[in-house]
Order: sequence, then structure tokens, then C-alpha cells
Amino acid sequence: MDNIERKRGMGAGVILAIVAVVLVVAAFAFGLIDIDQTKETQLPEVAVQGGQAPAFDVDAAKVKVGSATTDVSVPTVDVSSEKVGVEVPTVDVEKAQ
Repeated sequence: MDNIERKRGMGAGVILAIVAVVLVVAAFAFGLIDIDQTKETQLPEVAVQGGQAPAFDVDAAKVKVGSATTDVSVPTVDVSSEKVGVEVPTVDVEKAQ
């Protein structure tokens, strides 16, 4: 029984981590978070001597792409719509500066 409870706890932790990552990505995507670089990057000095790149002999499959005409049954649907006034919620967001 203790093993089952431990697995449920781990599953909840994984779900919580995924939700947190999605929220952070959404915040960046919608401009709610703005990060500005304040210092330039400086790469370290590196000295490389000798070495050899590997060589490969690769045989790949040949792929031919084309098109063909065939008859397919396609259903037809008649959809009609009318305009109706509906009150919808609004959201006003100012992007981070």
C-alpha cells in the first residue's frame, strides 16, 4: 500500500512540474515577462592542437515523392449561421517593459 501512495505522489509532482513549465513558457509567449541582457558575453580562450575528424561511408535509401489522382467519397454538409449578440469577457494586459 505504501508503494502505491509513493507512486501517486511522484505522479502529482511530475504533473505539477509540467504545469509550472507550461505557465512560464506561456508568460514569455504572451509578453508578460521581458528579460533584457545587461552584460555582454565573453568566451574563454581555447587552444586546440592536432586531432582528426572521423570519416563515414553512408549508403542512404532513395526516396521518390510524387502524386496520383484517385476518386474519394467526400461528404457535403450544409452549415448556416446567424449573428447573435453575446456578452463575452475581455482581458487587458500590458506587456512588461
